[in-house]
Formats: sequence, structure tokens, C-alpha cells
Amino acid sequence: MSARCRSDAAAILPDRFLRWFADRGWTPRAHQLELMAHARAGRDALLIAPTGAGKTLAGFLPSLVELAEGSQSENAGLHTLYVSPLKALAVDVARNLTTPVSEMGLPISIEGRTGDTPPSRRKRQKQRPPDMLLTTPEQLALLIGDPGAVRLFETVRRIVVDELHALAPTKRGDQLALALARVKAIAPELTTVGLSATVKTPAELQRWLSDPRSRRGPAELVQIAGGAAPDITVHETDERLPWSGHGGRHAILEIYEQIRRHKTTLVFANTRAQAELTFQALWEVNDDTLPIALHHGSLDVGQRRKVEAAMAEGRLKAIVCTSTLDLGIDWGDVDLVVQMGSPKGSSRLLQRTGRANHRLDEPSKSILVPANRFEVIECQAAREAALAGEQDADAVKPGGLDVLAQHVLGVACGGPFDEDALYEEVVSTAPYETLDRETFSDVVQFVATGGYALKSYERFAKIRKTKDGLWRVANPATAQRWRMNVGTIIEATSLKVRLGRVRRTAAGGVGPAGFGGRVIGEIEEYFVETMTPGDTFMFGGEILKYEALIETELYVSRSSSEAPKVPTYVGGRMPLTTDVAARVRAMLDDRESWPRLPTQVREWLSYQQERSIIPNRNRLLVETFPRAGKHFLVAYPFEGRLAHQTLGMLLTRRLERAHARPLGFVASDYALAIWGLGDVSAMIDGGLLSLDQLFDEDMLGDDLEAWMAESALMKRTFRNCAIIAGLIERNVIGANRKTGRQVTMSTDLIYDVLRRHEPNHVLLRAARADASRGLIDLWRVADFLKRVKDHIEHRPLDRVSPLAVPILLEVGREPVYGAAQDALLREAAETLVEEAMGPEAAAKAQDRGPPSFLRAL
Repeated sequence: MSARCRSDAAAILPDRFLRWFADRGWTPRAHQLELMAHARAGRDALLIAPTGAGKTLAGFLPSLVELAEGSQSENAGLHTLYVSPLKALAVDVARNLTTPVSEMGLPISIEGRTGDTPPSRRKRQKQRPPDMLLTTPEQLALLIGDPGAVRLFETVRRIVVDELHALAPTKRGDQLALALARVKAIAPELTTVGLSATVKTPAELQRWLSDPRSRRGPAELVQIAGGAAPDITVHETDERLPWSGHGGRHAILEIYEQIRRHKTTLVFANTRAQAELTFQALWEVNDDTLPIALHHGSLDVGQRRKVEAAMAEGRLKAIVCTSTLDLGIDWGDVDLVVQMGSPKGSSRLLQRTGRANHRLDEPSKSILVPANRFEVIECQAAREAALAGEQDADAVKPGGLDVLAQHVLGVACGGPFDEDALYEEVVSTAPYETLDRETFSDVVQFVATGGYALKSYERFAKIRKTKDGLWRVANPATAQRWRMNVGTIIEATSLKVRLGRVRRTAAGGVGPAGFGGRVIGEIEEYFVETMTPGDTFMFGGEILKYEALIETELYVSRSSSEAPKVPTYVGGRMPLTTDVAARVRAMLDDRESWPRLPTQVREWLSYQQERSIIPNRNRLLVETFPRAGKHFLVAYPFEGRLAHQTLGMLLTRRLERAHARPLGFVASDYALAIWGLGDVSAMIDGGLLSLDQLFDEDMLGDDLEAWMAESALMKRTFRNCAIIAGLIERNVIGANRKTGRQVTMSTDLIYDVLRRHEPNHVLLRAARADASRGLIDLWRVADFLKRVKDHIEHRPLDRVSPLAVPILLEVGREPVYGAAQDALLREAAETLVEEAMGPEAAAKAQDRGPPSFLRAL
């Protein structure tokens, strides 16, 4: 540490803090002192620093010093709010914060408040708050809607938002921004601190932290470069690389060997289903009975906490997890991260890699395990982007009107509000700074009446305006229902999974035998609807047998079945980011980059070059060919699954009008295949079909509007917005949680009414915005169509090309999982590969035989 830094530390930090740093062999880092200086000057700040740089301590240091110096008298109230996107992260930070507090003997109380916190403690926290409260956006929204909110928040001096980049572009970020604006209105002198390790556009987050219109301007930026470069490798195998699907099971023995050789390994999967599959596969080869655990959001909270505690104590060799452990968890013994399948983006890869060797001066180590041949290229592209320090995080978007409606009702639950004052408060946030007064009034009127088409129904009237001109909550029951339904995360309806016996009556009924057994987690309702009693499925790393569905609980018993079904979860697939997609296109087009790819992938691309052409980074390759009595059109946009699904739906409509008689389509992250009865090649050759017109930008006009009006997608999007806005309540006082079918019936009916009678309704606007930004990836489709205008290359073929094999394997795929899926896909792949490459080349491509994992089974 330089003499100047030592001098700065002595001037800023009290002696006991300097001694604590010295006793640990540490010296305060420059960014920690800089945040201290900004806090003392009353400035907001955004800290961007690599993993292991001491971000958490830097964020809390000003609060610790102020509380230690007694700037607040005893029992003076809540001083610091810490907001985390993950419950596990709040718990982990609380555990780490207690160390300096106890070692320095500071009289500071620290508590967490999440959905898992017992109600008695939550009630006590409102009456006698701790000095520091660590919470989540949902719990903060609930506190905002409490009548005691002013008394609770008027003493707050600092708000720390962790992993800000993960919150800001989401509806949870909208919810948090509105809640923070309310806290700032109550305690206007407070300062905010944002913490993040991966940020693409710091200026956006600086504005997010502060009132964009304030004379204080955006938050100060404190950015730390350096740190050891990550050690990221793409797994190479001598086994036969899958052509499609699989989730990385072909490499399970090699992953297990890596787990054996390292202290502690985090194995990340992109979906809960993939996590379950990976966990089961690891246990099947776990001859050494290594302690390996499973962690994802559908497991019971008690089980998750046990896993987290065991991990923190170093009692586990590995933990298979999803994004529940994505952010900021600091477990020092983790020395390896394994990413099953592609991370889908460089920022997510850097975030997950940073969970290993959580120290600034040691490289974090990760291994990417591609699930198939296309993913080899994708993983290599993500690796190179990450090593180059490129970020691809989502941009901050305009705030959602459904979230705003939920907030308006929440404010009313906390106390009467003036509409003009609340509008000024709302537009002081970055997500809503461009919100016009008329739209805000529409939102307030929606909360008050449900809108013009629904105002005759009393149940939609949530707030009312009194003689004093203030809006108040309609009645206590409305406030109670709001508290039961707060949140912006819409998950598929879940059922509790209970280990327990059932009894059947003579009349054919069924009920629990005794008091029932232990609840082991939750499973999505739509998956249960695909099963009948007696079926088996995998959950929590165990194989369970479906005994009975009793109200909202699924009763199960343990089973020894070797062919279980596997629960899958809605919305689990992450989209391929624009930046990584561009790198994939460039890598394919650049022959000099091919030597960096495994031999099997190079051979595959070489055969493609012989049979057709390699996609050009600036042109769209479209192949057409006959197969099995049908005609196929395969395009390679490399724009991600969501954009490709939208393109597939729109192109199918156009091909129908062109009398090409399309029968269906399938989309992956890389390609899009449409098949039908019409000979598309002949139609193009005869001038009856133009690819330039087929892919013209005007498809985003009437075609898009017509499709969105007809599709189930808009109804699903509207349903989510209606739940968030409070139009439809999932949880009802004195009744069981509504089933997914009940919610769907209610929202579909309202959707049809609003489309006919109030097409500009607030929730229809919210649904259109959501669909455009998310489910249909509209802006990405628009950019793609503009990029390929007059740059389409058509290759008519007499049979399937090598590059088309993976997408054709998706056609008509049965929902079969595990080893059975591996066998079916292998059989289908062998047939397609022989068609695409010829018998001799196919034999060479397949001569490695099935993966050793399958041979071991």
C-alpha cells in the first residue's frame, strides 16, 4: 500500500477498523476508501469490481463506520437496507458480515428478511428493526405497503443494492426502483450504493441508482480493473459428440473425475430439469460415494438451507445447481466451476466462473461442457468473449405498467397518497422517467376500477378517492389480498410434493393416511397433469412414485424404478445473447478459426462445405431439400431460439399464402426448419416464391399483428401481466391457491372482453410491450431482417445437409428423457448422418461408438 493510501485510510477509518485490517494481514483497498469518501460527501456510488475484490465489505464499510462511531443513538431505528436478487445471497452476506462485526466488537445488529423468515421475526423487525436489514425486492415491496412504512424507513441512511446488473433490466428491477423511490421520499438524505462484477454499460446503472433529474446527477462510478484472468476451458472429449440435445451426459464420467480431483466443484445447469438429470447421472457413476448435493428453486427451503450450510462448512465435494447460486455466493473452498451446456452469454459465464477461487489474486477456473456439436462452437465463442472482457448483459428497459399498478396499490395499502405527488415520485426512477402523466392516470384508474370495460364489477375496485382528494385502499381485505400476491416472478402453478401414504375409500375417493409425511419441495402443475397414479419421476435427486393428487398436494412414495420421467420447468431455456451469436457466425465464416475446434466439429463443417456451403457472417444461408415425402426449408440466422420461433410462425403464415402447404416448423438457437407438402425448391426456381420477399421486413407489420392477435402467446403474456397487476389473484383469503387452469380460464375471458371493448387497456399495452421485448424478441428479429435484406443465399439440395442434421433431430421429438432419449436420438442421428454425409463418411463419424457413460450403464 502506498504512503498516500495509508494516509487516506488513517484519515477515513477509525483505529479499530485499521487494527482489524492489520490483524488479518490486509490493508484497505483504494475502492473501499473511495466509497467511504463518497458516502461522507452524500453521493450515490456504483462499484464495479472483479470477483474477490471485497465489494461486499466496501458497500457496507461506510455503514459499519457510522454505526460504530455512534452517529445513530441506541435503538435509533433502521440504518442500512441491503437488497439482493437471491435469498441465498442475503443469507450468505449476513453470515459474512457478522465476522467483522463480532471481531471488532461492534454494537451492530444485522438481520435477514426473506420469504423464508418466520412471520414472528418479520413482525418484530417492523416494530424493533435491526441496524442493518438484508432483504429482497419482494420483501421490500411488502414493507412499503405496510402502514408503519414511514416510521420504519425515516431513519434509513444508506441502501446497498447487490448484483445490480442482474436486477435493473427485469421487472424485479422495476419493482425495486419504485420501492427505493418511496424510501427516498421518506428519507431524502439517504445515499445508495450499487455493487456489481459484470456491467456492459455502467452509465445506465449509474442513472438507475439516482434520480435522473436530480441536481446531484448520476451515481459516482468506482471501477476496479485487474485481478487474475479467469481460467476458462472448453471440454474436449474422445467420445462421440452428440448432434443434438443430451445436456452434456456424454461427458459425465470426465466431469466426475474433475470433481474427484478438486476440493469443491459447482456444477451449473441452465434449467432445473437439466440439474436433476445431471445430479442423477453423477450419482449413477459415484463409486466413491462422494458427497454431492442438488440445489434449485423448487426444492424445499429447508433442504436448500441444509445444502448451503454444508457447502459453507466444506462438507460437500460438489453441488449441482441452477441460477439459484449464480450470484455473489462466497464459498472459499470452491476451486472449480463446471458449466453444463452453453452459458448463452459471456456475462453469465464470467459471473459463474467467478464463484470459484473467490479471491482477487487467484484465477477463477471453469470448464464448459458443450451438449452438442453446435454448442462446441457456441462455448468457444462465449469463452473468447469472456477472456476478452466483453459484456453482453441486457439493457435497462422502460418500466412495466403491470408492475406500476402493483406498486400503486401497495402505496395505498401503506397509507393515503396524492396522485400528483406519487407521479413525481415514480418518474424520479430511471425505468419510469419517460412515463407521461396520462398513462400514469390510466394506471391509477385501472387500480381504482379495473378500466372502462370492467368498472361495473365491484371486485376490480381496489382504491377510492375521498373528499380530501387522496387515494385510499378500498378496504382491509383488499390490502390483505395484495400482500398475499406481491411479486413479479410468475412461475407455473406449483404443487407441494409430500412423501406420504394415501388411503382409498370404497366409493373410489382418496385421502391422506394419517397426518401425511414430509414436504420435500414443489413441482409444476402442468407436469403432474401429464402423469397418472403409478407413474414415476425424478425429483430432488430421488425417484418417486405418483400415489395421488389431493387438493394442492402431490402424494408420493420412493421408488426403485429405472425409467423415471423427469419434471421440466417453464421458461427454463436461456436465450443466446446477440454478442455471442455474432461471434458464432464469425467463427463459422472464418476458416482460420476452425483449428481451435475439436476434430469432430472440424470434420462436420468440412462435410458441410462439400455438400452445401458454410453460412457467411453477413448473409443468410437457406437450404431446401426433400426428405421422407416432405419438403424442407432450413435457414441459419443464429439469432437465438425466441427470435427463430417468431420467424417460424411468421414465415409459416407467408408460406401458407404462397400455397407451399407448410405442415410445421421447429427452432433452435442456431437454425429454423419448416416442412410441408409443397416443393419449395421448385417454387423458388420457377419464380413462384421469392426468398427476398419471404424474409422481407414487412412481415413485422400486418402479419405480426394478425399472428399476435390469434396466438396463445398473447393470452399467456396477458395472464402474467394480469397476475402482476393484481387483476387476477393467485392466492385467495381462506382458500387454496388457484390452479393454473382456473387462472387461465379467468384471464382468457377477460382478455377477450378487453380486446373487443377496450383495446387500449393498460394491461393489453403491458402485454404487447412484454411480448415485443421478451417472448418474441421483436427487436432482434427486426435487426436480423434488416441485416439480411438482399443478402440471402439459397442452396437447393437433393438431401439433408450435415449442418441441418441437428435441427432435423428436433422435429417430432418425443418427450423422453435420460438414457432412453440418448438411445432414440442416437438412432435418429445415425440415419440422418448417413443421408447427409454418405455411408462412408457417416461410418467414420460414428465409429467412436456410444459415449462411455452409456456403455457404463
